[in-house]
Amino acid sequence: MAYSYNGLWHLLVDKKMKKTDLKEIAGLTPSTLARLSKNEEVSLKVLSRICKELDCNFSDIIEYVKD
Repeated sequence: MAYSYNGLWHLLVDKKMKKTDLKEIAGLTPSTLARLSKNEEVSLKVLSRICKELDCNFSDIIEYVKD
């Protein structure tokens, strides 16, 4: 399985935020932020916290990409 978090990065740009801002407001660990940056799998709990803080839906931040 492959994921793309390009929607998340575009959303951060639109909101004039940095990855470190996201880390702070959503309570992400450095390793979780690294996993997101590498388009690796993260838990739904993490995605839920991101969506809550950015006031968005899963479809706004993550996309499933077929291998």
